[in-house]
Amino acid sequence: MNILTLEKVSKGFGDKTLFEEVTFGIHEGDKIGIIGINGTGKSTLLKIIAGVEEPDEGNVIKGNGVHIGYLSQNPSFKEGITVLDYVAGDSKQRMEDLTRESTAKTILTKLGIFDFEQSVDVLSGGQKKRIALAKILVDKAEILVLDEPTNHIDNEMADWLEQYLNQYKGVLVMVTHDRYFLDRVTNKIVEIDNKTLYSYEENYSGFLKLKAEREEMEQASYRKTQSILKTELAWMMRGARARSTKQKARIERFEELKQVERPKEDGKVQLDSVGTRLGKKTIELKDICKRYGEKTLIDHYSYIVLRDERIGIIGPNGCGKSTLIKIINGIVAPDSGSVEIGDTIKIGYFAQENQYMEEGQRVIDYIRNVAEYIETSKGTASASQMLERFLFPPAMQYTPVEKLSGGEKRRLYLLRVLMEAPNVLILDEPTNDLDIATLTILEDYLDSFSGIVITVSHDRYFLDRVVNRIFSFEGNGIIRQYEGGFSDYLQKKKANEREALSFKKEEKSVDSAEKKEWQKPKQQKLKFSYNEQREYDTIDEEIAKLEETIEKLEEEIAENANHYTKLQQLMEEKEKAEQALEEKMERWVYLNDLAEKIEEQKQQMKKR
Repeated sequence: MNILTLEKVSKGFGDKTLFEEVTFGIHEGDKIGIIGINGTGKSTLLKIIAGVEEPDEGNVIKGNGVHIGYLSQNPSFKEGITVLDYVAGDSKQRMEDLTRESTAKTILTKLGIFDFEQSVDVLSGGQKKRIALAKILVDKAEILVLDEPTNHIDNEMADWLEQYLNQYKGVLVMVTHDRYFLDRVTNKIVEIDNKTLYSYEENYSGFLKLKAEREEMEQASYRKTQSILKTELAWMMRGARARSTKQKARIERFEELKQVERPKEDGKVQLDSVGTRLGKKTIELKDICKRYGEKTLIDHYSYIVLRDERIGIIGPNGCGKSTLIKIINGIVAPDSGSVEIGDTIKIGYFAQENQYMEEGQRVIDYIRNVAEYIETSKGTASASQMLERFLFPPAMQYTPVEKLSGGEKRRLYLLRVLMEAPNVLILDEPTNDLDIATLTILEDYLDSFSGIVITVSHDRYFLDRVVNRIFSFEGNGIIRQYEGGFSDYLQKKKANEREALSFKKEEKSVDSAEKKEWQKPKQQKLKFSYNEQREYDTIDEEIAKLEETIEKLEEEIAENANHYTKLQQLMEEKEKAEQALEEKMERWVYLNDLAEKIEEQKQQMKKR
């Protein structure tokens, strides 16, 4: 059933047209991801769907009684309001829905917000975004319209949000650059490309395949047109005489064929490896400590960064990730310990927030202030040429910065950092507000980058693609190292949790044996039920099979590390198997405790 329709909608700003006479229907059960290069109008399309903005032309037709919940990129709040009052609403709303307050507290906790009476005014931008998301989820709208819901949430929160949205019964329309998230949550992709909407009844992986097929068909159609045009041109050159109706029609067809445009290919950010020589001494952290108030962020941490190393830093929001890279970059001083930087080290720092941009400054001047020319692996490139490679055509280079979208400003800032020719790239949440096309090419660039990369990111796909070592903040200032990307870290962490569970099981068995000396026999006779006895007899074998299954899946995952779709399928199977194993292990502890108590009771009865 169609619950919202955009009918021949057009929208533009100034001389720039975002989309033109697009028609698009939203149906029950749709989980839609909207993608496209920054500046093509993704956020604007969301605003039109949510009713926040009107189209220049066309209509938005919405079903009666359909409530839309809209999460903007930069939500606003009433001054002085507390977290709980904002999310749970006033007393009237809470009286109408008695579960509203408890639901609000549950969702806020899942999103890492624990002080419910705190004023929203004192929260960070990321915290504000999360409480705005919490309010949207509490309101229970028929259509959720979410602009970058995965920004400012850590990996654990992203996992929870994935599960929540997969179970959500209403319609979802969102913009996100998290490719794992898109793949696991959506069932339809809508791409904005060259002022047109293309709809694909697939998740992100399926979209990539169908898009490639569409582009190939367009190119084949164009080649066929050019072949016909060549034949018609030869006929015209022979001196066609327009005396008959048939000849006139053929000439008209020739003129129409001449007007056919070549299919436009996606703009691609083309980056050549740019950097300066890296000496033997790199970056050395010596016994670093950092606290804020009573909270220890980093506790006696030491590390020597290796040449060409790729480090991904992960952990919950507020744990100290950004603080660590600011200490490395000299922006924040440690409470104790030291940071030694090699003489040849030249750091390029891509911060979470864009460096100050003078709004009236022209795009090309913003880059020229760093360098007019730069040496790349393929020779000298001018500021203008580098801008073109970054999807800023000549006509756009002389526009003021204030006319750029948020994503375009982010891309421009990234180019400025790279124009400094660093040999150490420190990237703090680089995937925020960059479109998928830019991310893909950035990842390719980092593959060939001759230097060190240190990145803080919650983007699991980006971490798997770029890094070879994970630094995980695990509380109380502890930073642990894991080899490989994010998926490797996750496998190791779950293996550690299984080992801890097995140890706990052994401890319980020991405790049960010790309790035999002093526990009084219960009056009621203990025994297994029929089903419990069957389960007790077979559970060891079932646990062994599950452990064997997980080992085989881990081997297959290693073999299919470069096959994204297969890797996703294997990861999901492994996650299910691990969950089943965890449940079996908990059940094993219960059954063995009960068996010991039954045996103990039998021995006591014999003594009597």
